Formats: sequence, C-alpha cells, structure tokens
Amino acid sequence: MQNLLIYKFNSLYHILEEVDFNFKINFFDNENSLNKKIKNLDNYLILSNKKYLNSNNFIVLNNLPINIFKLIEKINIEFIKLQFSNQSEVKLNDYTINLNSREMIAFDTKLKLTEKEINTIIYLSKSSKPVDTDELQKKVWSYKTDIETHTVETHIYRLRKKILDVFNDSKFIMSKKNGYQINKDKLIS
Repeated sequence: MQNLLIYKFNSLYHILEEVDFNFKINFFDNENSLNKKIKNLDNYLILSNKKYLNSNNFIVLNNLPINIFKLIEKINIEFIKLQFSNQSEVKLNDYTINLNSREMIAFDTKLKLTEKEINTIIYLSKSSKPVDTDELQKKVWSYKTDIETHTVETHIYRLRKKILDVFNDSKFIMSKKNGYQINKDKLIS
C-alpha cells in the first residue's frame, strides 16, 4: 500500500483527506512520530510546504495554489519514481547495490561493478547456503558444468579484491568448503 504522509501542512491534509485516493494519508506535526512511522513503511511519500527533512521521499509544495489534478498527478509520478528506484536497489548488510548504475555503495563510497559481478552478488545473496562453482557457472555465466574452467574462481577473487581495496571488507564474500556465500553480518563501520 502507498502511504502519503503530510508533514506540518495541516491545511493540505484536510483538503486531501476529502479526496478519494488509492493510498493512505496520515498527518504528522512531530518529526519523532513521523520517523517512527516511516521505519515500518516501505512505500511512502512525504509532502510538506517547506524542506524539513533530508529524504528522497520528500516533496516540497511551495508553488501554491496548485490545481488538485496536477497535485494528484505529481504525487502519482513521485510514487512511480520511488517504485522504480526501490526495484533498482538491493540492500545487503551496510551496502546498497544499485542495479542501474552498477555500483556498490556504503557510507558515500562507491565501487563500480561489472554486470557479472552484480549478477554474482545478487545470486549469492539470494541463497541461504553456500553456492558451488558449478552452480555459479550454470546460473551466472551460462556455462555447462562439464567444461573445465576457473572463470568463477578468478571473478570471485577479483571481486573480493575490489571490495577489500575500496571498503576494507575481506569478509563480504566468504569461501566455504562447499562454495561461496555472502556474509549476512554487518561488517563495515
């Protein structure tokens, strides 16, 4: 469900609660209660008449009056943008993997990755158990398992080195006796 949160803009809240939307509307005049609410929400948009918070999900309506149909269109467009953005980012531990820009991001530091590196990380992150090289060859590289190659080991080695060099994280991809696995613990500080 989409949630429209009106922050410190009481008059707008009263207008919008009269309109029949396909999203839930809430009003907040306190930052703590707003933050408490958004912790439990995935799909939300905050509307206000001033920039109070630093959030990607925040819209400032300062060009008033505005046509109600234009406002509804703007809200719907912002929800579509948020949905696209949420689908293009994967959270792993302290990292965000941006699928569109092919970057691994943590604490304002970015690491460019190849498509195969992204696919490897995503595939490993979806597995609850270690993934062996034969499975990675089939699923990520589309190789037949009877081909003798060290492609997987070489790529994993290079990917681990890149992550170590940029984030000083030697435990993001772990080697187990029966394959590779993403460490599910938060590691970097």
